[in-house]
Amino acid sequence: MTKLIIRRCTIVFIFMILIKNLSAQKIAMTADHWQAPDKGVEFLQYKGVPAMKIVSDTVIPVLKNVDFANGTIEYDVESVQPPFTGIYFRRQSAEECETVYLRVARAGVPLAMDAIQYCPVIKSVALWDLLPDYQGPAPIKKSDWNHVKLVVSGMQMLVYVNDMSKPVLQVSRLEGITKTGGVAFSGKSIFANMVIRPNETNGLSPVEGFDPTYQDPRYLRDWYVDTPITFLFGRELSGPDLPGKDHVWNKLSAERRGLVNLTRLFGTSKDRRLVFLKTNIKSDKEQIRKINLGFSDEVSVVLNGQLAYVDKNWYRNPIMKEPEGRCSIENSSFSIPLKAGDNELIIAVSNFFFGWGIIARLDQTDGISF
Repeated sequence: MTKLIIRRCTIVFIFMILIKNLSAQKIAMTADHWQAPDKGVEFLQYKGVPAMKIVSDTVIPVLKNVDFANGTIEYDVESVQPPFTGIYFRRQSAEECETVYLRVARAGVPLAMDAIQYCPVIKSVALWDLLPDYQGPAPIKKSDWNHVKLVVSGMQMLVYVNDMSKPVLQVSRLEGITKTGGVAFSGKSIFANMVIRPNETNGLSPVEGFDPTYQDPRYLRDWYVDTPITFLFGRELSGPDLPGKDHVWNKLSAERRGLVNLTRLFGTSKDRRLVFLKTNIKSDKEQIRKINLGFSDEVSVVLNGQLAYVDKNWYRNPIMKEPEGRCSIENSSFSIPLKAGDNELIIAVSNFFFGWGIIARLDQTDGISF
């Protein structure tokens, strides 16, 4: 009887291995498996294995006949030229997808905070500058293969680079709007040894993880927003631009980490745009409070009809804020004089570069309600 049980268990174990191996898709690096222009991609033998080389920054080769939702994607990549090499997944189009990329210029800098980045692409905009929490260090190698593994499960993802024992990136909520879609590569790089294992998620929960700001009442989360207008360079906010009593407003709630994500609502634009946000702070007495404000790209803050603060967060300009021009609660802080009763807070937000939004948090909420 014992021998029979052992034999049956062995058969079941072998069957499970076979099923697992059958589900794994080894992706051929040949022209018939990838959709890309001939002059932008080369298929070759590289370091003893079949490989695909992207030779143009503008080319994104898309894997044919693959619809990926959840599972594991592994591949080897060697960068040919900085600054980026990346992968797109759940790709419905160039306008709507998820992406992870390496900033290969950070190779050899073990504590570089921006060596790897996850961001969604929403309405044609890559939101890397709105989500600095989803970047970090990675052990990137120069002139050598880098083994990358993505484990995607519902709303969560883990990313590994070279060291498969621990992830370099933990994404507690995938922020894109797509749930399934294609797979593609980007950046002047060489790719090989790609394997996709659908639905193999290593026990990673599909439910989004905790929001670290969830129980922090200091964040201003409930706003009204109007319709964006074109606001050309050289123009600064003045009194006549402010909303009047008959202004049309719509409700808008902050997302995780207190982010008021204007890109998700309004998408991209070729021009500099301006939009107004409005909220109310009720104080039981006169008091001065400090507000921390993250923003992309420019803000003018008006409290009770008076200009309280003006600033710009222009990436790669001396005026950019920490951390390196991203929208973060670290960007700025200033004091606001609250009167007893209702206080109308209006923030004019203008944008021309990637993600558009704000994060606002008071220093404390004693005697205050929103």
